[in-house]
Amino acid sequence: MDERGDYQGDGLGLVDDKGRVAIPASLRATLAANAPRPDGKDGGTVIVGVHPKHKCLRAYDPAYVRILRAQLDAREAVHTSADGEPNYNFKRRGASGEPVPFDGSGRFIMPGFPRDYAGIGEHAFFWGTLDWIEIWDPKTLLDAEDVDPVMQAACRYHCKTKGVAL
Repeated sequence: MDERGDYQGDGLGLVDDKGRVAIPASLRATLAANAPRPDGKDGGTVIVGVHPKHKCLRAYDPAYVRILRAQLDAREAVHTSADGEPNYNFKRRGASGEPVPFDGSGRFIMPGFPRDYAGIGEHAFFWGTLDWIEIWDPKTLLDAEDVDPVMQAACRYHCKTKGVAL
């Protein structure tokens, strides 16, 4: 696929005991368009892993892997020591991800370790960042000091409208 849609939108999802959650409709439509099933049925594959900097998850379509690899290769090339040794941590952290299926309603099961790492419990806040979708535990997001306050306000709004106490 040459042209990928941009992930724009946000929402709050209820996470069940198995870690199953639904991607909000605004983001799901882009994911489905970026990662169509070969058989034409609803659903597809989403890659879910830890964010390279923040205590949250990021999710993206399989086509983004090629773009991500190019970005990581470029960053690694810039951060090579005098003896030519690359900083392996860029790819170790940046390449975190596990492909998981999602159904026509956008439901998928968050992989265990990434979910635990991000501290996601009963609710997950989704935020489109054009290239990928961030998935946050609402309290973790609101306690974070180095994220956009508009994103935090959106999280507060969605929690308030769904009656989720913070």
